[in-house]
Amino acid sequence: MTSAEYFKISPTNLKILKEQAIDWALSHGLVIRTNSNSTSTTVHAPISLFPSPFPKKEFEFVLELQPIFNLLFHKLSNDHEFIEKVIGELTDVDDFVGKLYDIYSTVRKEGITQQISLGLHRSDYILHLTPNSTEVHIQQVEFNTISSSFSSLSTLTSELHKYLLESTKYFDVSPTLKLDALPKNEAMISLPKGIAKAHQLYGSESAVVLMIVQPVERNAFDQRWIEYTLMNNHKIHLMRKTLFEVQREGKLDKDTKALIIDNKEISVAYFRSGYGPNDHPTEKEWNARLLIERSKAIKCPTVAYQLVGAKKVQQVLAVPGVLERYVTNPSDVTKLRSCFAGLYPLDSSLEGEAAAKLALEHPERFVMKPQREGGGNNIYTKDIPQALTRMTLLERSSYILMDLIQPPMMGNIVVREGEVIQGEMISELGIYGIFIGGNNEDEDVVINELGGHLLRTKGRETNEGGVATGYSVIDSPLLI
Repeated sequence: MTSAEYFKISPTNLKILKEQAIDWALSHGLVIRTNSNSTSTTVHAPISLFPSPFPKKEFEFVLELQPIFNLLFHKLSNDHEFIEKVIGELTDVDDFVGKLYDIYSTVRKEGITQQISLGLHRSDYILHLTPNSTEVHIQQVEFNTISSSFSSLSTLTSELHKYLLESTKYFDVSPTLKLDALPKNEAMISLPKGIAKAHQLYGSESAVVLMIVQPVERNAFDQRWIEYTLMNNHKIHLMRKTLFEVQREGKLDKDTKALIIDNKEISVAYFRSGYGPNDHPTEKEWNARLLIERSKAIKCPTVAYQLVGAKKVQQVLAVPGVLERYVTNPSDVTKLRSCFAGLYPLDSSLEGEAAAKLALEHPERFVMKPQREGGGNNIYTKDIPQALTRMTLLERSSYILMDLIQPPMMGNIVVREGEVIQGEMISELGIYGIFIGGNNEDEDVVINELGGHLLRTKGRETNEGGVATGYSVIDSPLLI
């Protein structure tokens, strides 16, 4: 099925399809909270009505990459010299990174209580269309080490698309479309399975999992499915607390350093908050982060993991010779490098000055990226000259420069809050990874596996890619 065939749907059948999709979403928990602060009103999650065509070869390639990336970032998180050199340079130019680095340094000097770490990662990619060609190849956007969201709702969207295909055959617009072109997506059970394994390794049956959340969370149901799956499949209880509540109610056992909240010992501290400055409005939230990091609880992520998820690390890994220090198989190095876009520093080095000059001369070729997660932070193309001109060298140094990926356009029809939108779209594929290991890197690997996928689709004029931030819809791939 080509994306152009989606637009052959008659208005009558499109109305039927939209109503079926919305009702299925509401019936199966494929929902988000409304924009209000109400906890009792919901709306269907923003979704595509059709799966988006995606090259099977490239999809299978990024599945192959994920375990390699999982181990790479685990090794980086255990390399103090690397963190000190790469992240330490950011502490003077980025207050948020500086605060995290202070926590990292403090706990390292005190002695790390918990040697096991849990990584629930997501590596994001966009297809790049080779200039003057029809060939596409995958390029990495970023590697997320904290709060990798939408694992639950992405699985539900995959199931929605299968249901719509089975129930309507898409009105025979493309009778050759088969269910086996829609890949199985186990993200909904994979992430809770990783948390459950970490809980088991912690070694206390009476302990509970802590999910650190934001005070107001539209995407609560994606998180709730993790909570319900932990209970239904693994008989593990999960409590939700904000950083402020952790600071107010949490304490460490003076002998074991176990984290105690509401008289419950915490086995795993799973962050769905804490990835940006807005999550730390006061020192109380920072004190909570320090308390958790000092504790015996298994962290997802540790502060070291969070630091190596910085965009600066992504840029440094692209420097010849760096990747080879951590990935011993030359074939794996070649595979990883093949998905890297052009990445450049914007600091005071010769390379940084050259990159800044190039960005001013040809801004349409680039995007500037700060050390931030959550969407809405990047500076694109025509906005780059004004931003660079306004910034001091210190401010500029907190960004990296990246070649702008040029994706192929496709058509799709999406639904947001009941409104049908159709037109040219682009998609971003995320692959989840589950990793559990200790400080001895290769010798202490407990789990290193795939965790499902997420496809987000947006209008071609939209730069950012977040669903929760209102830029994208949740989609699923149709392998071609």
